[in-house]
Amino acid sequence: MTIKEAQQQVDEWIKTYGVRYFDELTNMAILTEEVGEVARIMARTYGDQSFKKSDREKDLPDEMADVLWVLICLANQTGIDLEDAFRKNLEKKTRRDATRHKQNPKLTDTNGTNQ
Repeated sequence: MTIKEAQQQVDEWIKTYGVRYFDELTNMAILTEEVGEVARIMARTYGDQSFKKSDREKDLPDEMADVLWVLICLANQTGIDLEDAFRKNLEKKTRRDATRHKQNPKLTDTNGTNQ
């Protein structure tokens, strides 16, 4: 599925099952909540925090998909073609950071090669 197809499917779902989009500010708050849920799982899985019983049922792929869903809703509401925006963003990063990360000693292992 392309990003464009995902945007179309979310729009169709909203129109079929969701009645209408939540307003943009509500969706921004929901996006923040969903990112927080991803952060909670990451902190407990890869960080030093331990899981509570209520955290154990959380599913990282599902939570990441929730973030993507709301981001797509916001893009649809604001008329943004995410596929085009992502392509332009990748081009920008490639121009800006063509050598920057390769020259960062923090990203180089002790043998002088990038990890």
